[in-house]
Amino acid sequence: MGKGIRIACAAFALVVLAACNRGDDGEAARKAAEAARAFAAHEKPWRDSRVADVNAPDGWTSLIGLLWLDRGSHYAGSAPGNGLLLSKGPPHLGLFDVDANGHVRFVPEAGVALTLDGQPLTGATTLKTDRDPGGPSTIGFDDGKGKATIIKRGDRIALRVKHVDADARLHFKGIQYWPGGPDWTVQARYVPNPPGKTMPIVNIVNMVDQVPNPGAIEFERGGKPYRLELLDQGEPTLFLVFADRTSGHGSYPAGRYLDLPRPGPDGRITVDFNRVENPPCAFTAFATCPLAPAANRLDLAVEAGEKAYAH
Repeated sequence: MGKGIRIACAAFALVVLAACNRGDDGEAARKAAEAARAFAAHEKPWRDSRVADVNAPDGWTSLIGLLWLDRGSHYAGSAPGNGLLLSKGPPHLGLFDVDANGHVRFVPEAGVALTLDGQPLTGATTLKTDRDPGGPSTIGFDDGKGKATIIKRGDRIALRVKHVDADARLHFKGIQYWPGGPDWTVQARYVPNPPGKTMPIVNIVNMVDQVPNPGAIEFERGGKPYRLELLDQGEPTLFLVFADRTSGHGSYPAGRYLDLPRPGPDGRITVDFNRVENPPCAFTAFATCPLAPAANRLDLAVEAGEKAYAH
């Protein structure tokens, strides 16, 4: 075979090989796109439900105020001169009085239509906080569009106010997500802590709570082991607050949340990082979110779940 023919044959082989490679790359891209579409369709019902919860009439985006209450009397309303100034609502809502024991008595403004837990409010009443059995008491105003409750954080109490017409709710921009995928659902081993163990958890307003810390989860990713401490807030699920390499780099800087099922008889917990959520503080300045403890700062980029909210 002549030299020219050999060169031509080699060139032809390279062309064929390149065409085959392009075909393989195209098939891989097509399969990846199909997998991404299938995953998005699988996650859509959960994501739609999550958006509906966050932006519900009384969801996190409806918050319009977090007003801390010291001992003494405090007038509330939207008119200038009130100690507790509301951005929306009647000019004069009423008087909140805090006694030495932290009990809050509310005296409604005469002639203002208010409700207490859905029933007409006509006289003074003592309000339950969100830490009291059956609490919190809910004061309704503006024909039910506004709600005011008392919350307790550490040894302090505050008036939390929501309104259907909150600017953050009316201009809600939706939630964006990391690519995620089925490989971000991992099987973790539950490791119980000594009974009664607690963990100090700092919240975004710099208060510290000792929260029950019944155990931790251990799992592997990319051949490396990881451990995260779990919190028990008295709910059917366990609560995970963590930060990772995406925190402040596409994810909310202070960390993200995940509710987890309690361990089964085999001591395993399924951890779906695709369901990782932003804390309420990502959507509003009027929340008191727990921050990720030092033990839960992962040296791992969790590119799954919710991205930082774009205000």
